[in-house]
Amino acid sequence: MKAVHLTLICHALTDAQRTGHLASPDDGILLPPTPLEPLQQHTQLLHAPERRAVQTAAGLALTGRVEPALADCDLGRWQGLALKQLQAEQPEALEQWLQDPHSAPHGGESIAQLCQRVGAWLAGFDTPGDWLAVTHPLVIRAVLVQVLGCPLASLQRIDVLPLSRLALSYTGQWRLRLA
Repeated sequence: MKAVHLTLICHALTDAQRTGHLASPDDGILLPPTPLEPLQQHTQLLHAPERRAVQTAAGLALTGRVEPALADCDLGRWQGLALKQLQAEQPEALEQWLQDPHSAPHGGESIAQLCQRVGAWLAGFDTPGDWLAVTHPLVIRAVLVQVLGCPLASLQRIDVLPLSRLALSYTGQWRLRLA
């Protein structure tokens, strides 16, 4: 069985991240990333559909295809809001969302639903070869929870910075690859 090598790359820094706002699908990146070092000849690229993921992939001098399963968590009514605003106006709802992975007080996708979506994608992703996937901090956190078999509440204890990379391999089961 030939291995799958999948590297997830977090999109580049956005103004929303810099200013403490929750993401919106139309958020763009502040600066394009530097192109990646030369890749394996047959490396394939996937990216989330949001503007910031598309721009990051383009800034890395890569072309690829949209993978809907890599989309950011749908934060419903909270998209684009400042965290300070949520803390002031909806502190109980924000606390509920941070503590209960099954809650979605914003009317969008819960953390549990995000993890289920990402887990289903990982379970079906078995095409051998080298892959890059540009996505979002919450998606990368969900991947880690799935691969390591952690409780859903663990997702809130993981920080993913812009342009962070997570390397995985698959030969019958997903494994974290530290380099």
